Amino acid sequence: MPKSIVYVVSDSVGETAESVTKAAISQFMREDQYEIVRIPYVENKEIILGTVFQASKLNAMVCFTLVNPEYRDLLIQEATQKGVECVDIMGPLLQAMERKFQSKPKEEPGLIHRLDEEYFKRVEAIEFAVRYDDGRDPQGIMLADIVLIGVSRTSKTPLSQYLAHKQLKVANVPIVPEVDPHPTLFTISSKKCIGLRISPDKLNTIRKERLKSLGLNDMANYARMERIHEELRFFDEIIEKIDCPVIDVTNKAVEETANIILSKLHQSYLSID
Repeated sequence: MPKSIVYVVSDSVGETAESVTKAAISQFMREDQYEIVRIPYVENKEIILGTVFQASKLNAMVCFTLVNPEYRDLLIQEATQKGVECVDIMGPLLQAMERKFQSKPKEEPGLIHRLDEEYFKRVEAIEFAVRYDDGRDPQGIMLADIVLIGVSRTSKTPLSQYLAHKQLKVANVPIVPEVDPHPTLFTISSKKCIGLRISPDKLNTIRKERLKSLGLNDMANYARMERIHEELRFFDEIIEKIDCPVIDVTNKAVEETANIILSKLHQSYLSID
């Protein structure tokens, strides 16, 4: 049995139309029973006429997101004349918003995909988090908006990445009793430092699971309670010297901890240069 064909037509990338189409068609058939043909960056009427003609020959349907009203009207008119099932994904929403906001749409395709200033700031922050992860380069302590401080397995890295997506440059510093933190940590403003505290029992559980996932003995020194208490005592000593805010991450998801940090920022408890 031949596959059902759906043409996805757009004057931009066409990702939105394709995603919506896939979501809908999956309610009726398996993935191997249909084919979606994307026709992106429509710039002239000939492409529209040719697509509708092909659809009529193959008994296909057409789904589209066209912000140009002239192209929308032409596609609908041609599809109607040739008996092609046609769905305007964006048109009704644009018309509703035009009524609601009492203004005309910009009619510029691809606005959502443009690389704006926020995009580049986010990418820069993500690259920063990778570069200055786990105390690799102490220069990051000076350059960061936020410095996360904690023993191993307190979610420093995922927190750094999460906050990076909020355009914040985050460095994180691991606390290990055998290694004194870089002196820079004690010279920067304590307001941009965040200590991540965790209960010994929770840390013990997390570290044992980590060792198991690596195929290692969960009785290794890394997960021993004596070692954990030693690390946490050293952490408390460092935090006392810095005198910075501390968040207990024992039973918190990364998102929850990040939101607490963001809340502190908004309340001006942290100053970001």
